[in-house]
Amino acid sequence: MLITLLILTKPLSVLAAEAPAQRIVVLYAAFTEILEALGQEKRIVARTKSDTNACVQTLPVIGTHMRPNIESIVALKPDLVLQLAGRSEASLQSEALRKQGLRVVELELDSFADLMLAAKRLGELTDAKARAQKLSEIWQRKLDGIRSRHSGTPLRVFFEVRSPNLLAAGQKNIVSEIIAIAGGVNVIVTKKKLVRLSEEELLALDPDVYLMQQGPMNPSPQPLAARKNLASLRAAHNGQSLVVPEEDFSRPGPKAIEACDRLERWLHAAH
Repeated sequence: MLITLLILTKPLSVLAAEAPAQRIVVLYAAFTEILEALGQEKRIVARTKSDTNACVQTLPVIGTHMRPNIESIVALKPDLVLQLAGRSEASLQSEALRKQGLRVVELELDSFADLMLAAKRLGELTDAKARAQKLSEIWQRKLDGIRSRHSGTPLRVFFEVRSPNLLAAGQKNIVSEIIAIAGGVNVIVTKKKLVRLSEEELLALDPDVYLMQQGPMNPSPQPLAARKNLASLRAAHNGQSLVVPEEDFSRPGPKAIEACDRLERWLHAAH
């Protein structure tokens, strides 16, 4: 009798874990955007409180990005949990979920390069590799096209993350890349994601353009013209301030590419 031996290079448990995910819990809303762009949003079975993407609004809420409800997630029996890498508190939650036997994948999203890599990884996890590759190429062409629309000296831009306890976007923030692609330069040169600074330091920077996000971190930004302490700013004098949606500018997902396009048009229409 001829006996055929199947030699496995990985344990059966590992092979099973690498099967395309069918039930996904998303702990960071940008991953919902990416999965929707890949046509895989129907695999999502739960969302966080702050995930405002229309495609998941009927799904159960399992807490927040930083404080998910472990019991609720386990009860949904997901075969994949997606979490944002880079924050110690979020990583602790990931470990707690892994101890429950769940597969947790943490992905970085600090730049557009990270976005492309995340899309490809999610393509692998959902058996949509070809779509992910094509999507990444489309996104890159769009970014290159936006960057090519302008030339000359870049405008000096300040991005307000929060006020009145002033918090700005630093060089490691996706916002800095959005500004650069749109034809500006972030006046904050610190290589951090977020930077605290005083009004005196902001006045010394004197940016050409003042952007302020509106969202959970900055619910009701006061118009720049109404801030007496900042009245001497060049951006205040010239009326070059703009309120932008937090979810588009501070969340490194597909919407950030559209944010580049809109900002470039506004910056160069204004000048």
